[in-house]
Order: sequence, then structure tokens, then C-alpha cells
Amino acid sequence: MPTILGQNQYGKAENRVVRITRDGATHHIKDLNVSVALSGDMDEVHYSGSNANVLPTDTTKNTVYAFAKEHGIDSAEQFGIHLARHFVTSQRPIHRARIRIEEHAWERIETSDANSKSIGADEVKHSFVRKGQETRVTQITYDGESWEVISGLKDLVVMNSTNSEFRGYVKDEYTTLQEAYDRILATQVSGRWRFNWTDDEQRMPNWEKSYEQTRKHMLQAFAETYSLSLQQTLYQMGSRIINHRGEIDEVRFSLPNKHHFLVDLEPFGLKNDNEVYFAADRPYGLIEATILRDGCEQKIPVDLTNL
Repeated sequence: MPTILGQNQYGKAENRVVRITRDGATHHIKDLNVSVALSGDMDEVHYSGSNANVLPTDTTKNTVYAFAKEHGIDSAEQFGIHLARHFVTSQRPIHRARIRIEEHAWERIETSDANSKSIGADEVKHSFVRKGQETRVTQITYDGESWEVISGLKDLVVMNSTNSEFRGYVKDEYTTLQEAYDRILATQVSGRWRFNWTDDEQRMPNWEKSYEQTRKHMLQAFAETYSLSLQQTLYQMGSRIINHRGEIDEVRFSLPNKHHFLVDLEPFGLKNDNEVYFAADRPYGLIEATILRDGCEQKIPVDLTNL
């Protein structure tokens, strides 16, 4: 039975591009997930395998990153318009381009009034928290006599677009990672903290205020720490909580390092001056640790999965 080709399209889906715009000390972030779908005179590639009219999907990916550098990203809509116009007008066989963009929103972290030891709270204009992502969690255990309350959050994505390094590490014959003197530091925070309220005779914490303040101190520590390692940042986050919240004795964090790699734009004659990054989702470094008030016993499970 004869067959004919119906509607068809092709392209590169889910190109993660993060564009950092530096306005002096103030930084702005556009974090997009861009999918490109092209259609037109593509019958022959399906019937005979001829690629004469085919722009490689790898080229569409490269175009996304190059346009992020050349045109910037004022808005997802305007960026998509630039891309669609380019593909249709520059390639005769392409009659239609569909650009789908998801934008991950970030808001600036409000830092404390007091200066931090390393960079000064009033100078922090490069730290952001993803909007609307976190889930608040709690686990209450009661045996008829005593209480154990472990609260926390998960899926809170945070980023520093500068003031982070990673260098001076061990190198062997399998090491290829280049030392970084100015890198993006991003992680998806999963944290739990244990309250020292265990008895009905004790004054119960104000749970809502405690969560709000604990989250605030955690984020301020992330923003105000000049980071030489994610481990150092983790410790500062936990220490800030314990030092400011007397009702909490123990904090445990699990922090995946959400790597951002500079895109090589030299093949296109463009210089990437710490502006255009590929946001990799895996594999990732996973940093975990517990921070305790001095003299207290560790009780939060090492594996947070079931909390």
C-alpha cells in the first residue's frame, strides 16, 4: 500500500541557557529552557535520507547560545522572535520555526543589615533564589513522653553568579577539571533542622516565625559567604542558623552542585566573558553534612530520603 509523508518537524529540544548581565556590581539573570522545532522542505530526508536541506540540530543549539551572547535576553518572547526569524530567513528550505521557552524565575536575596565578614551585605547584588520552588517539610515524633520535631525544606534552588572559586584541589592522572577563580555556584537545597523542644513543660517555639527566620538566615549566609568550596558555604549556612536560632540544635544539608559550564563560543568568533553558560543537570557533585550546636548529639538521619 503506497504511503505519503504527513506533517513533520525537527530541532533541538530543551537547550538550557543561563545569561548573566553585569551592570557593575549588580547582576541580572535570565534562565531559559529553549526548544527549537523546524519544518519546511524536508520530504527527501525522510524518503531517501538526503540531508541536503537539513540544518543540523547541533547548529540550532549553537545558535541559541550564540544569540544569547550577541543579542542578550531582554525577554523570553523577544529572544524567541530573534531565533525564529533567523531560522526562517537564513535557511531557504525552512518555512516554519517554533520556539518554545520555559523561563525559570529568580529573585534577589535580601541580605542582612550587618556587614558580613568577607564581602559586606551591602555589596551583595549577585545572589538569587528561584521563585516558588521550595517545599516545606516537617516530621513530628512522640512516644507519649517526649517529642522530636525535625523540620526543613527541599527543592529550594539558589545561585551566586560570582564570589565563588574552586581551586587548589587534589590532581591525579584522571583530573581534567580546570581551576575556577570566578564561577557560578548553584545548588538545590534540601535541609532539615532539629528543635530542642522535647517536653510539654518547655515553651513551644513559634513554628511559623522559626521557619521564616531560619530560611532567612540560611539564604543570607549563602549570599554573604565568599565561597572557596560548596562545603564551606554549607557549613556557614548551618552555623548561621544555629547561632541565630536558639530553638535549633542540629542542621543537616544535602546540596547537589548544579554545575554551570562556560560555553565555548570561539568557533563562532565570539568571546565568552563569563556571560553564557550551559546548565548541566547531571552528573552532579553531592555535598552533605550535619552542623551541631556544641555539646549536642547528632540525631537527624544521614539519609534524608524518608524525612
